[in-house]
Amino acid sequence: MRKGSCLCGGISFEIDGEMNPPTACHCSQCRRQSGHVWASAVVAQDALTLTAQDTLRWYRASTTASRGFCGTCGSFLFWKHDDEDTISVALGSIDPPTGLALARHIFVADKGDYYDITDGLPQRAQ
Repeated sequence: MRKGSCLCGGISFEIDGEMNPPTACHCSQCRRQSGHVWASAVVAQDALTLTAQDTLRWYRASTTASRGFCGTCGSFLFWKHDDEDTISVALGSIDPPTGLALARHIFVADKGDYYDITDGLPQRAQ
């Protein structure tokens, strides 16, 4: 069982299930919303239980996906594709120890010009 929350605590959650190996996303949307790289892990949606959600807001980021964030503190917590029964959860919102380790980078063709990726993990251009 993992637990997590936004910065102000208006959104809190529990994850009772396996999480896929975490990914760092460098796409322009994730960088703009998070302020840098967004690291997340995918979990089955029915494994995620919201224990507090009064401040949860959803932003329609594209025609196929939405991003969940806290309307009070602005924490970007979730990414949900419309046609999938999974949800990506921000690694930084999960209470330690997470027991997770970053596995790969995606959308590296869109990464910011102010940093390099030098950790040796697999990189996918898109």
